[in-house]
Amino acid sequence: MTRDVLRERLLWLAAVVVPLAVCLLAVPVRDTVANTSVALVLVIVVVGVASLGRRWPGIVAAASAGVWFDFFLTQPYQRLTITSPDDVETLLLLLAVGVAVTEVAQWGRRQQAAASRREGYLQGLETIARAASAGTSSPSSLVETACDHVADVLHLDRCRFVYDSGLGRPRIEADGRLRIGSATLDADVLELPVEDETELVVESGGRFMGRFLMTPLAGSATTRGERLVAVALAAQVGATLRAYADSHPAR
Repeated sequence: MTRDVLRERLLWLAAVVVPLAVCLLAVPVRDTVANTSVALVLVIVVVGVASLGRRWPGIVAAASAGVWFDFFLTQPYQRLTITSPDDVETLLLLLAVGVAVTEVAQWGRRQQAAASRREGYLQGLETIARAASAGTSSPSSLVETACDHVADVLHLDRCRFVYDSGLGRPRIEADGRLRIGSATLDADVLELPVEDETELVVESGGRFMGRFLMTPLAGSATTRGERLVAVALAAQVGATLRAYADSHPAR
């Protein structure tokens, strides 16, 4: 069992068991401690589960908290029935807040993941720029490194660089749009075709230097921002290849 699988299972277990444990601990003092205080503790539990896992463990924790709160802490006890309007209100607020904080936690995780990806993309650009300015990398080594970064950015199954030109392939344009035949797709999120390689032209100052040919992972999609990062990588490679060609004229 991998660490991630074990962690996921523990989160699911915690989503069910921890709210139950909190409610059981509150049973001896339920006549002296306000239910709203216990509800706040349960919200903290839900926040903890949601911040550590995906959406569904957090939602299950919220549901578990609501069920056990009703069963142990609202009259009549040990029944899934509530007679007090205040307890009904507390239960509904508990569920609503639990689901809300779960969604907020997931939004934060998505933002963090997006920031991490952007940092990785910038590091890719920096790597290519540094190799180009140092002048120590051969063209083949440079395009191989660039292919790796393009594959990472665009979620590719395969990326290769060729120096020839071709016609009729799908193409990522300089503005991030995807052209397939006579149609141009301008959505923010697009899936690259899987039945044919998509090209990304590499040029410098209007001079053709080659192209990346790309095959996506099945079911993967790219955002406009990711496509623009790939275009920037291609532009950097184009400038470097041109500088190399100018300094090594054919004899």
